[in-house]
This record gives sequence, structure tokens and C-alpha cells, in this order.
Amino acid sequence: MGSTFGHLFRVTTFGESHGGGVGVVIDGCPPRLEISTEEIQVELDRRRPGQSKITTPRKEADRCEILSGVFEGKTTGTPIAILVRNQDARSQDYDDVALKYRPSHADATYDAKYGIRNWQGGGRSSARETIGRVAAGAIAKKILRQAANVEIIGYVQRIKDLEGVVDASTVTLEQVESNIVRCPDAERAEQMIELIEQIGRSGDSIGGVVECVARHVPKGLGEPVFDKLEADLAKAVMSLPASKGFEIGSGFAGTLLTGIEHNDEFYVDEQGETRTVTNRSGGIQGGISNGENIVLRVAFKPTATIRKEQRTVTKDGEETLLAAKGRHDPCVLPRAVPMVEAMVALVLCDHLLRQQGQCSLW
Repeated sequence: MGSTFGHLFRVTTFGESHGGGVGVVIDGCPPRLEISTEEIQVELDRRRPGQSKITTPRKEADRCEILSGVFEGKTTGTPIAILVRNQDARSQDYDDVALKYRPSHADATYDAKYGIRNWQGGGRSSARETIGRVAAGAIAKKILRQAANVEIIGYVQRIKDLEGVVDASTVTLEQVESNIVRCPDAERAEQMIELIEQIGRSGDSIGGVVECVARHVPKGLGEPVFDKLEADLAKAVMSLPASKGFEIGSGFAGTLLTGIEHNDEFYVDEQGETRTVTNRSGGIQGGISNGENIVLRVAFKPTATIRKEQRTVTKDGEETLLAAKGRHDPCVLPRAVPMVEAMVALVLCDHLLRQQGQCSLW
């Protein structure tokens, strides 16, 4: 329950932070798609810990192994299983957490739900679970590129109150990857890095916003009512660890406008295609993609596990203090970028396959 996502392109993640490994089973991938561990590894390297001075120092190569579903470099149409083995777990760093609940973490709620929890590194609630999502997202991205030339680019828009100026219609992956904080605004990126380092040295953490754009998305993706495209995107990105908010298009800022100010007027371009003059809808109208760029934002809270002393209680209800040990990101945003991209890719790939299935007879 709760570990499977998607309809036709269906992924199930497995594993815990300090177990033998983590991974994913992908069902519904079309056959004859060329895929390699090297292609998947590119995305996993963007997500892995220890990649820079502003991420957790946990040293994990996160090398992926394809166990099934790929033969002679091509998908077979059968379930694809991908495994990444854990190598640098330090379970002793979590001895205090075995009895004490970390404020704003999943410790207390997992105990309330299951009556048992894996306290080593957070177990299933750890962000290491997202390895499976990013691996599956790499395959979904390739399907989208080959089928419809869809391009998905995420980047850090804001860290705390430091906001970058980025044009979602022109931003490139090279600009995003040009610095360790993954903010395409180079001047603001330096300020963000300095702030994250400062917060990390103090034993605290900060949050921010990841923006993501999907370009060249075909018209017609999404289903009426409950499976609206923006609804599925919201569920996808809000299932990521530490996510606390979702916006698409104008988002909450749109509430400050009138209808005439907010509406996206239509025109016909030189190719005879119906387009919109503006894109306050964020590429989706009535729950269905309209061919414009899909632009969304995800808010991430400050990392819950911090070294500063806080009030808490034990599993038995005794009041106590906790200053957590272990290796943790002072800010999750730089590593959250490929996670957001992956979830957007999974949703768009699933809806693309659903649309092709619905319309293939006509």
C-alpha cells in the first residue's frame, strides 16, 4: 500500500535508508526502448549524497544495477527491476532516535500508524527512497523525448528569502548544472551557497522552492475531474520527502488578479496552431495540457533532522531533549531538483501512454 504510483507506466519503489539497498520495479514500459545503466546513472549522480560541500557528506556511489526487463540494451516490455545497494550507512548515529522522536520528522507518525518503525536513518521515510523514483524518471524522460520531444528542466528558484531570476521558457540544463546549488541565476547562486554553508555550520537547516518546466508537452494530456493533469502532478511532487506546497502557473499570485488580467487569450501562430498569448494557466486548462510550457513550483521545508538541541518526547511519553547526530543536508533543494523532474516525467509519461491508448482507434 502506498508504494506504487501510476496507471499504465507504473512504478513501485522498495527499500530503506540503512537496509541492504533501495530500488524500483517499473511495469508498463514499452518494449524496444534502448536504455543503459549509464543513462540512468547520470540522473542518480545528480541526486546522490556527498556531491558537494552543501549536501550531506554520506558517501554513496549509488551505482545502479538493472536486474530484469532489459535484454541486449533494449526494454522487453516486461517489468524492469533496478537496484542500488547501500554502502555507507552509519546506523550508530541514530541510537538516540531509536527512543526519541525527531521534531517534524516521521518518527512519531510511523509509530502511531504501524506500532513499529525502522529508526536507522529514517527507514522508509528517508529521502534515499527517491533513488527508485529518479531511476524510473530517467526511463520516463527518454520515452517522452523520443515520443514527443518533451524536455523537463528543474532548478532552484529560491532558498529561504534569496530568489533567483530565471526565464522558464529559455533556461537550459547546462545553466542549472553550472553551480552546486542548481540555480541558473549565477549571482544569486553564490549568495545561496554562502547562506547554506552558514546555516549548516550552525547546525540548523533551511528550505526553499524548486521550479520545474516541461516544454513541448503535447496537447490533450490529462483526464477530466479526478485525474486532471495538474492534480496528478500535485500528488506526484507532494509525495516527495519535505515537500510542503505546490503551485502551477500563476499559483497563489493569481488570486491577486481579476479575470481579464488572468485569462490567457488565444491567437493562431504562423503554423496555424492555436496558442495562448500569456501562460498564467501554466500549460494546463481544464485539467488537460494545452501545448504551452507546463510550469510548476514545489515548496520544500527546512530539513527536519538538525544538530541544534530541541524539546521532544520518547516513545514512552517522557519529555527529553534531542540534538540529532548523523549526516544530513542543511538544505534539501539542490538534490530535490532531479527528484522533482523525475516525478513530473513519471506523470507525463503515464498520461502520454493513456492518451495514446484512448485515441489509437481514431
